[in-house]
This record gives sequence, structure tokens and C-alpha cells, in this order.
Amino acid sequence: MKSILITDANIVNEGRIFRGDILIQKGRIAKIGEKLTPEQVDQHIDANGKYLFPGVIDDQVHFREPGLTHKGEIYTEAKAGVAGGTTSYMEMPNTVPQAVTIPLLEEKYTRAKEVSLANYSFFFGGTNDNLEEILKLDLKNVCGLKVFQGSSTGNMVVDNIESLEGIFREYKGLLAIHSENDHIIAANMAEYKAKYGEDIPIQAHPKIRSEEACYDASSRAVAMAKKFGTRLHILHISTAKELSLFDNSIPLEEKKITAEACIHHMWFSEKDYDTKGTLIKWNPAVKTANDRDQIFQAMLDDRIDVIATDHAPHTLEEKDQVYTKAPSGGPLIQHSLVAMLDFYHQGKISLEKIADKMSHKVAQLFRIEERGFIQEGYFADLVLVDLNAPWTVSKENILAKCGWSPFEGHTFQSQVTHTIVSGHLAYANGQFDESKKGERLTFSTNI
Repeated sequence: MKSILITDANIVNEGRIFRGDILIQKGRIAKIGEKLTPEQVDQHIDANGKYLFPGVIDDQVHFREPGLTHKGEIYTEAKAGVAGGTTSYMEMPNTVPQAVTIPLLEEKYTRAKEVSLANYSFFFGGTNDNLEEILKLDLKNVCGLKVFQGSSTGNMVVDNIESLEGIFREYKGLLAIHSENDHIIAANMAEYKAKYGEDIPIQAHPKIRSEEACYDASSRAVAMAKKFGTRLHILHISTAKELSLFDNSIPLEEKKITAEACIHHMWFSEKDYDTKGTLIKWNPAVKTANDRDQIFQAMLDDRIDVIATDHAPHTLEEKDQVYTKAPSGGPLIQHSLVAMLDFYHQGKISLEKIADKMSHKVAQLFRIEERGFIQEGYFADLVLVDLNAPWTVSKENILAKCGWSPFEGHTFQSQVTHTIVSGHLAYANGQFDESKKGERLTFSTNI
């Protein structure tokens, strides 16, 4: 592998920012220092004061392969992620076929090894009847188990209480939950269909997939996790009410119950349905401005542990349907870091906190080995950012296969200039080097 020297960078790591240089050899950070000489390295990057972050680790993406590749592929979506500073991702099992057997799961790993420019791991999918297969998982090589407590794309909902309790009781890895109550949602949907037929206004989405539906399911999951001692991670928190379920009085390493905030739930609110329509239709729904603001505050004060995207592309043709037919989800991975940096420019969050929530804490929560920090000996997963380089999102610069973004027309204030994945300069000033692919993430099983 090529050696790389990054000089004169503002290094953002573990709660501080300092000027320095980084030498990368054999895929890892060999030395962090000052005035390192660029002689006898293969590649020299003069950061010239730009900001160097640990690469973003996105713990929730849907890349649509296999079976749904008209929407996205591992190749295209990982590439979009790398352009946005994401060096590692964890992808969900609701593909076609669903990753609910170990052979099907390993097929995804095989494909990623061939085409993914970013590092990767894949969740296994829980069902009403695959506990025996779940218990065969190698926890060192699989990021976790995904269970849909509420139905979403792919309809993998686990609705048998005995099956759900069996998973919570027996599985010893990290259990990630999509938490919405389907019965409450169905009752709300019936009410709106009776009133509007199929032509329900998009503004009704947060009323149908309501606060009550989210809190009911999340509180039940937390109670079950406490009963059985499960490592529970609740994905995409969307309501202020749910925040009472989470604790910031103990360090992350001691937490058994954790939570994630997604970019869209911290950026958009229900007023945006008027202009964005079904483009911002997600499950769980974007809700009120108060929900948005309270989620952001909980992320800052550590009731919510990590930031993710829930990147979930659909084609514009699919999105451009009536409410009841338009699927939920949208592409976000290319713009997650620059979106958070816009919040920095607005004075809402520090650079150190961004690195903490998008890299450090994700690595700690999932126990990812030797990634997520800028430390000597760790894998060199790094992203260099020009904080003052405005650019506008347009169809011409969107890399997700679906070709659209809810951020189209928005001007971001910061720009990713270089992304290094496992010591390989994968992206530099708009150009990709695809000669080396990303690597499979591994996880510590020491408790």
C-alpha cells in the first residue's frame, strides 16, 4: 500500500483540535506529530489548515442490494458515502432476499468485498422464526441484529411476542430496533383513509405514524431490554417524548440501552412537507419543530449517543406517487457530514462534538476494533474538510444512484476534499481512486 503524509492539518479528535501531521503506512496511522518530512512517502497532502476528522461511521444505511438495485447498489451508495466523508457503514437486512440466513448474509459481504469503496458491515435480520440461525452468528464479524418492531420497507416486522422475547432473552450481541407500533399506525391510517381515500395529504404522515406509535413501541422495547439485560440500540428517534427513555448519567461503555438520531430528524420539521412533499417521507416520520429541536439537544447532552443517516434511496418515480403508495426513505449519506458542519456554522454544535457523535461514539457503541479515532496504530480512516468552501447540491453532483436529494438547491458551507479509507486515498478533490476497496469491520466481543 502507498504511504501517505498529511501535513499542516487541524486535527479534530477526542475532544480537542490541534495542528499537526499524520503519517500513514500499511493502511494504519503510523505517526502523529509536527513537522514530519514528506520525503520518501508515496503521497503528500498539504492540508494547509483544513480540518481532519476521523472518518464518519454510519450505523444505519439501506443500499438496496440485492434485489432492489434500480434504487441503489453497494457500489454506488458506498461511493456517495466516501465523497461525503463516510469511511465505514453498517447496512440493513431488508433487501430481496432478506438477509435472514447466514449464507444470504455472507453473500452481501462477498459482494461488498468486490465493490465497496468504504469499509462495511451488515446487520442480520430477525424474524418470527429464525432464532436458531440468529444464535449461530459470529459476533466478532457481524455488527448486530436488526429487528423491525414496526413495518417499513420490506415488511420484516417481528410481531409474535414469544419470538420477540426469545430474541431479547437469548441474543448476546447488539440488537438494533425499528420501533413503531403497527396497530396504532393501522388505526390512524384507517381513520385518514375514511376521510381522504387514497389521496391523503403528506402533512398527515406524522399524525399517522404518530408520537404515540413511536413511544409505545420504544418504551416496550426498553422495558423488555431491562428485563432480559439485552444490549438494545433504538434507531432513528423521532419524538421528544421518547427521550425520557434514555440515560446520560453513565458513560457509553456502561450503557446497555442506547439511541440514534438521524440527520433528517434534526434538520426537517413538519412545515417542510409543504415544499418537500413525499421526498421527506420517512419511517418514523419527521414530526414537529419541538421534536426536532429536542432530539438535537438530546444528541448534544448524550441521551442520544450517535448520529446516522438511515440512507434509504427510492427512485423519483416511486416517490412521485400519492401518499399511500409513495415509499418512505431517501438518500442522505453523501451529505451527512456537511449537514452537521452547517449546524457548526450556525453555532449549534462544536467540531469536536461532531467527531464524537459521528465517529468516536459509533465505534465505542458497536465495539468496532481499531477505528473511529485518530490514534497511532489505528486504521487510517480519515476525512479532510474545507470548512469555508460553499457549494450547492444539484442533480449534477449527486452520486446516489437514485439521482435526487432532499437537499437539492441547498448551499452547504463546507466541503469534503479528501477521504482516506483503511489507509487508501479513495477520494481527492472530486476524483476517486477505486484501485483498493474497503475492508470488513470487526468487533470486540470482550464485555
